[in-house]
Amino acid sequence: MDVLEIPSPENSDDNDFEHITVEEIKAALANEDLPSAVTKIQDYFEQQDHVELNIGVTGESGSGKSSFVNAFRGLGDEEEGSAETGVVETTMVPTPFSHPKYQNVKLWDLPGIGTPNFKADEYLKQVEFKRYDFFIIIASDRFRECHAQLATEIVKMKKKYYFVRSKIDSNISAEKRKKTFNEHKILDDIRKDCHKGLEKTGIDSPVFLISCHYLDRYDFNCLEETMERELPQHKRHVLLLALPNITLEINRRKKNALKKDIWKLALLSASVAAIPIPLVNATLSIAVDVVILVKELIRYYNAFGVDPASLLRLSERSGKPVEELRAVLKSPLHAEINKDLIIKLLAGSTVGVAEAAAEYWVGLIPIIGSVISGGLSFATLYLMLNKCLSELADDAHNVLMAALQTPV
Repeated sequence: MDVLEIPSPENSDDNDFEHITVEEIKAALANEDLPSAVTKIQDYFEQQDHVELNIGVTGESGSGKSSFVNAFRGLGDEEEGSAETGVVETTMVPTPFSHPKYQNVKLWDLPGIGTPNFKADEYLKQVEFKRYDFFIIIASDRFRECHAQLATEIVKMKKKYYFVRSKIDSNISAEKRKKTFNEHKILDDIRKDCHKGLEKTGIDSPVFLISCHYLDRYDFNCLEETMERELPQHKRHVLLLALPNITLEINRRKKNALKKDIWKLALLSASVAAIPIPLVNATLSIAVDVVILVKELIRYYNAFGVDPASLLRLSERSGKPVEELRAVLKSPLHAEINKDLIIKLLAGSTVGVAEAAAEYWVGLIPIIGSVISGGLSFATLYLMLNKCLSELADDAHNVLMAALQTPV
C-alpha cells in the first residue's frame, strides 16, 4: 500500500500528548500499516472524549464564587442548572456543576473560607484537594489573611491556584461618583493591594481582575490564557473548547485548536475508502464520511456558541436584539446539524460529487484503486471540514462584532 501524504500538524511537537500521537501515526504509515494508524487515531479521539477537568472555586462567603461558576459555563445566575447565588453563604459542601456542553468539565463550588476558626490545611483536606486540577481563589473586597493562608497551603500541596478579584464592575461604578474618578488608577490600586497581600506570604502570583457579568472586560482573557498555558496539553484542549466564546481572541484560538485534528479525521475516512471491496466501498466510505462530519461539526457548533441558547444569552448581555445577531449568520450549519444536511452539502460539493463517482469506478481496480479511493476520500473530508470550520468561526466572529456594535 502506498503511504498517504498527510499535512504536517501545526506545533505537533510542543507537548508529549500530541507529539507521541502524531509520531506513532506517522510511524505506522511509514511501515505501510494503515489499520494500526487508524487504531491510534481512534484511541486519540477516545482519550479526548474522556479527559476530565475539575476546577475548584473557593473564596469568602459572598465573594461571587457561584456567579463565577455560572459565568464560566455561559449561564446566568437564574438559569436552569446554575449554581445558587446570594448575599449569604449558599454552599455548605463541595458541589460540582458540569459544563452544559462538555459534561467532562466540572466547576466545583466550594464552601466559603474566612470564618474565625478557618484553617487552610484542614479546609483543603475537607474539600478533597486532590480531585481538582487547580483552584480559583476569589475575593470581592480587600485582600485578607485567609486568602494568603489558603494560597500558601495550596502551593505546599503542589497544586496551582489563580487569584481572582471579582465584582470589578461594581467597584468602578461606585468610584464613578467621585470627581477624581480615574478607572486606570482604581484598577491599578486594587491590583497592588492584592499583590501586597500575596507578597507577605512569599508567593509571587498574578492577580486577575474580573466581572462575572462582563467577562469580556478586564482580565478574564488573561486568566484563561494563563490557565490554558499551564495545563497539560490534553486538558488544555478541553478547557479551551469549554470557554464561553466572548472575545475574538478566544474565537481565534478555538479555530486553531480544532483545525489541528482535521487531518486525523480525514485519514480515518481514507482508511475506509481504501478497503478493496468492489462496488461496496464507495457507499460505505460516504456513509462513514457523513458520520464523521456530523460528529465533528456538532463539536464546532458547540465550541463557537452559535446555537440558539448561546445567542440568546449574548443578546441579553449585550443588549442587542437576538434577531440582529442571527442576521449575521451565513453558514448553512447555523440552524441545525444532522445527517440530511451533511448529505446535501456533500452532494452540492464539487469535490464530494467527484469523489462519489471516482470511488465507484476506481474501487473496481484491485490495490491501485484502493489507494486512489483513499486519497480522494482524504481530500474530500479534509476540505469539507476546513471549509465548515472557517464558516462557523466566521459566524462566531461576526456575531461578536455585532454584539459589540462594531461594523462587520
